[in-house]
Amino acid sequence: MMKWANRPAAFALLLLFTVYQPVQSQAPTQENGQTTSQTTTQAVTQTSADNAGEQLFAQHCAACHEGGDPRAPSLASLNTMSADDLRFALTGGVMSAQGQSLNESQLAILVEHLARDPVSDNWIAANRCSDERMAISLDKVSLASPGGGLEFGRQLSASQSGLQKSNLSALEVAWSIVFPGIGGLRSSPVITEDTLFYPAASSTHVFAIDVASGCIKWSYDAGTSLRGSAVLGETVSGEQANKQALLYVTDERARLHAINPIDGEPVWVRSGVLDDGMHTRLTGAPVVFESRLYLPVSASGVQRGALDTHECCDGRGGVIALDAMSGEEIWRYVTMPPADYTGERNPAGTRLRGPSGAPVWASPSLDTERRQLYITTGENTSLPATDTSNAFIALDIDSGEVVWQFQAVANDVWNMACTGREYGANCPTESDSIRKDWDFGSAPALVTLASGEQRLLAGQKSGHLWALNPANGEILWQQRVGDGGALGGNHWGIAHDGERVFLPISDPGPYPSTDRFPGVYAFDLMSGEPVWSYSASPACESGRQRRVDNCDTRFGFSAMPLVVDEVVVAGAVDGRLYLFDSENGSVLGVYDTAVPFQGDNGIPGHGGSLDAHTISAGSGMIFVGSGYNRFSQREGNVLIAYRPR
Repeated sequence: MMKWANRPAAFALLLLFTVYQPVQSQAPTQENGQTTSQTTTQAVTQTSADNAGEQLFAQHCAACHEGGDPRAPSLASLNTMSADDLRFALTGGVMSAQGQSLNESQLAILVEHLARDPVSDNWIAANRCSDERMAISLDKVSLASPGGGLEFGRQLSASQSGLQKSNLSALEVAWSIVFPGIGGLRSSPVITEDTLFYPAASSTHVFAIDVASGCIKWSYDAGTSLRGSAVLGETVSGEQANKQALLYVTDERARLHAINPIDGEPVWVRSGVLDDGMHTRLTGAPVVFESRLYLPVSASGVQRGALDTHECCDGRGGVIALDAMSGEEIWRYVTMPPADYTGERNPAGTRLRGPSGAPVWASPSLDTERRQLYITTGENTSLPATDTSNAFIALDIDSGEVVWQFQAVANDVWNMACTGREYGANCPTESDSIRKDWDFGSAPALVTLASGEQRLLAGQKSGHLWALNPANGEILWQQRVGDGGALGGNHWGIAHDGERVFLPISDPGPYPSTDRFPGVYAFDLMSGEPVWSYSASPACESGRQRRVDNCDTRFGFSAMPLVVDEVVVAGAVDGRLYLFDSENGSVLGVYDTAVPFQGDNGIPGHGGSLDAHTISAGSGMIFVGSGYNRFSQREGNVLIAYRPR
């Protein structure tokens, strides 16, 4: 382990509830066309409904959602969700096992209590571009996918980005867009010379935004909240020559949307569900190559395991290969057989199922020479453990067959019953599992060095950075920063500049610490030796404590970084955007995004935590989606466009 210098019962809605009856006054009188008995009845009914919702939340939700479980969204974050999203979460989504305890009346009361008020879309039409800015060109693409290429190196040259190291030392806000009613932005856009195709995650809309001004060219309504980053497909040749490249986005209901990027019209929508009845997520963006689309699937059942009465667990990860133009399935790979009853019961007497888990949280990378697709996987969520969890896996792109696999950490069986002061009934025993939650959220990056040698790299929540031989999966080198953890280590990814690889470390907790090392760390790609490091520290002065929740414990780096012409752009969980010299780690600039904004679309809002895939660049600008309403972080709802001064 590499040590750096020291420096200063989960949303379990088990409801027993009686609806309150309204109380009427004994002597009705006339007032403004209504009797006081009517007025009193309505007021009491509303108060009763509010009280009922408050009591349900206090008794059955608050223990987790008000600080008891850092993974659970806060009450403030829940209040940014629509009624439709909340209802789906409790009936078909991540909390469906818990939601089974609710009858329809109880469900309606809780959803009404928590949901945000309906948000008007009138602001979209009010911010339409003028005719002279409506054109969309796909001739020059700065960023076609969150990986920046098939190899997922997160590296953009000066010519690709329109930015140079010399002009990145001082930035200013060119424009901003505030998305009303949402609490987090997690997605990476597609960027061309004149258009930003942006899936506003947590909203239902994909936007085509004018790069220069921030006005809106078109919007596409997916009908439910969006989840992942945008990807632009290839211009098709051969029999389908002259067919338009399609834009792909995913939503919270595990659907993949194919959209015409010129006019925003839908072409097709396809489900990414591997197994009916299992809650499925599509967290990683697909990869497109040779008119095929490779879609990662991240079903795991990790949330449902929190409920003692849930037959834990089901769900499994995989990859689905699709025809990029039609959406028809070509092949599928799954990380394990479907879950079955094991013959065991948990301490609450509930039957257990397995194996489960090994979701594919991140995008694949693609090796065009070997014709291999590389994925990384998460932990198992129930016994028995499989060798496909917490692993690198190489697949043949033509058949979906496994070429090789490397398991970084074995026997890591973990679900949401393994959080809190006391483990729930569905958490495996210490003798059965290491119970670390050391999954891979980082996409594998394929790097070709100047010597011609190659490395396949990914960061892990254990704090590891792995470098493998892409031909056979053998370890070439490894490094580890600290002890990692369920919310520590490397979360969403890495980046490189061809000579060095850059590893963000989150590691939330009090400062200073002897076992947590939040910051950014650079290693030599050839040898794995440390090159430079930046140690993060809290910034709670000047009123930031009021603006940034938990700024004293959540200030590390979790978002996937981006290299732009020898500059590492990285986002801190406390909302600060950093620019580092990639060669020596010197800080070129720091920008606080966790501040109030008056968007150029005329809507007030605020920035928050920087996380997931929120950093992108192209057409001479850096784009940041500020706000992340998970893991006890600061929600926010503003997309910021920075340009050199």
